[in-house]
Amino acid sequence: MRGSGLLLLCVAAVLFSLWANGSAFAAEAELVHRYKVGDFEVIQLSEGESDRDPSLFVGATPELVEKYVPTGTYVTATNTFLIRTPDRLVLVDTGYGRELFKNLKAVGVKPEQIDTVLLTHMHGDHIGGLLRDGKPAFPKAAVRLARQELEYWTSEEIMKASPPDRQDRFKSSIEVTKSYGDAVQTFEPGALGSEIPELLPGIRPIAAFGHTPGHTLFMVESGGERLLIWGDLTHAMAIQMPAPEVAMTYDSDPQMAVASRLAVLKYVAENKIPIAGMHVPLPALGTVTTAADGVGYTFTPTAKR
Repeated sequence: MRGSGLLLLCVAAVLFSLWANGSAFAAEAELVHRYKVGDFEVIQLSEGESDRDPSLFVGATPELVEKYVPTGTYVTATNTFLIRTPDRLVLVDTGYGRELFKNLKAVGVKPEQIDTVLLTHMHGDHIGGLLRDGKPAFPKAAVRLARQELEYWTSEEIMKASPPDRQDRFKSSIEVTKSYGDAVQTFEPGALGSEIPELLPGIRPIAAFGHTPGHTLFMVESGGERLLIWGDLTHAMAIQMPAPEVAMTYDSDPQMAVASRLAVLKYVAENKIPIAGMHVPLPALGTVTTAADGVGYTFTPTAKR
């Protein structure tokens, strides 16, 4: 009997281990996707997806909404990206911070191992994970963002002139920058298609203003391969790919945001550069091609590898 009991305990332990490991694998499969860009590994860390209402569109005709959002809602996502190079760990945006630290743990990375956080812009769903309990979540990291972005979101004058319901965005940005102090560093993003100096080895910042005053994309290059992390160039892939002239209520300058989107879509399609986006549904990385009818663009997701 004692031998049988011991055997049952061993079997139970094995089954529990398989269940626990299986759950961990399932969680990573759901929230983490890995890609190779030359010698770099780019890891998508997801905070999940949600359905949104077309009332957020700017410049969408009823015909466009009916054609591309026939169910009355579209899917969007919240993503961040970890870039693992041979020499460093770079985090691009931090999302809301709700799933970020669990996701980092799933890929074996501790917050203190991140040496650089690159920000596409300073909206709350991109800087929310920078603080934990009011303190820097990445104590050894430099936080780098466009000069225009920092100047705008830390301006008390602009904040006071903004509607009361938007002033919290400024307060969050000011709190983050004060908490990180001298670790906050600015750069000047370059023009799309020009010779842009590296911000970090293999990473170049590209201006795509309009969504915010300093909205920045990051071109990742290694071993002859490229990937453009395009931040919030799109929020609603269902309509903004076939009809990129549609803006969002989130855009600080909708007309400029549309111009930036049109320029980037044309560039990546012509140069066959894969893209990844903070609001692109899983797996959040893929290729852009000109639509078959010559109007708008088509996005094809890339299988994780």
